[in-house]
Amino acid sequence: MNLRQLIPIFDSSVSSWSLEARLLRWLTYVWLFIGLIILFSASYAVADERQGDGLYYFKRQIIWVLVSLVIFNIIVNLPLRKILGVSHWFLIFFLFLIFLTLVPGLGRKAFDAARWIALGPIPIQPSELIKPFLVLQSARLFGQWEKLSWGVRLSWLGVFCLVLLGILAQPNLSTTALCGMTIWFIALAAGLPYKYLGGTAIGGMLLALLSISIKEYQRRRVMSFLNPWADATGDGYQLVQSLLAVGSGKTWGAGFGLSQQKLFYLPIQDTDFIFAVFAEEFGFIGGVLLLLLLAGFATLGLIIALKAKNPTAQLVAIGVTVVMVGQSLLHIGVATGALPTTGLPLPMFSYGGNSMIASLVAAALLIRVAREGSEAEVVPLRRTKPENGRRGRMF
Repeated sequence: MNLRQLIPIFDSSVSSWSLEARLLRWLTYVWLFIGLIILFSASYAVADERQGDGLYYFKRQIIWVLVSLVIFNIIVNLPLRKILGVSHWFLIFFLFLIFLTLVPGLGRKAFDAARWIALGPIPIQPSELIKPFLVLQSARLFGQWEKLSWGVRLSWLGVFCLVLLGILAQPNLSTTALCGMTIWFIALAAGLPYKYLGGTAIGGMLLALLSISIKEYQRRRVMSFLNPWADATGDGYQLVQSLLAVGSGKTWGAGFGLSQQKLFYLPIQDTDFIFAVFAEEFGFIGGVLLLLLLAGFATLGLIIALKAKNPTAQLVAIGVTVVMVGQSLLHIGVATGALPTTGLPLPMFSYGGNSMIASLVAAALLIRVAREGSEAEVVPLRRTKPENGRRGRMF
């Protein structure tokens, strides 16, 4: 690979990409640029108070963006076949890290949830980093579903269940729900029988209800979501402050940098509620424009999926679209009071290196599918031996 390809602005191969790939690349950069602007505004006051440097979080985010863009350009220039060929190893590795977060002394806690592992000064959040590889492995499995034995099917379904249970045990219900829905939609797009899809959907809802009934703080969040004003200084505080921010934006917004709620009224305004700051500063019009950006991303994702002749590539495109757009809509739904309060970041807006890497890796995978079009090759889940007709061992 040409080293110049690692730097986005010097990638000379872009002119030969398909129209969808080029449009998606620029849409991703626009999304990223807007996100950095909003993060600068949302984080300045709290960074100045906590770190003595208003640019503290912004500068760290810039470093993560640069790292993520290098990974981004590696992926868009790497054959999808090779990426799929190693996706299972990354999935298993991050699954191992997810369970490490549950070990006392190893997992770092925040807001009563152990979701991070400290690698020196760098916090690793495996539940974020596993998302692109969950999409890849789900696409591999369901794209070849009819060709596989039940042993292989059940083995990988078991791995997916371990991923969901591990994230749920942290506890992280929102990420569990997002990952579960992603797998489910990929299976739906692959044409799996409705009896399997219906059964897993019911099972997922029952698991969510069980988690809410066991975890008191999750139950309180649901109750406060139904009527946040009943306890506006307690369990409903986050949502009330978010609604005040969104409502204060009115039609055109207060203006860039002029949000009042970010001045220590709105909690975690640079991550879980960053859309509320955006809505206050850019108003209803800004919110609509952001939704149009998401609609453009979703439209390109579906066009790319329809143009890809390879079933596995099609499912990768659908899975990435579900993760990026679905997570964004869930975040917006929480900030506007349409959904119970959860801890989902807004892709390419919220502060955090793990979320940034996962988002740009996902976008790069979609661009790679667009570049390859109908030429993407299928990577089998297990090797075959043509000479005796028996299947080999699973990867």
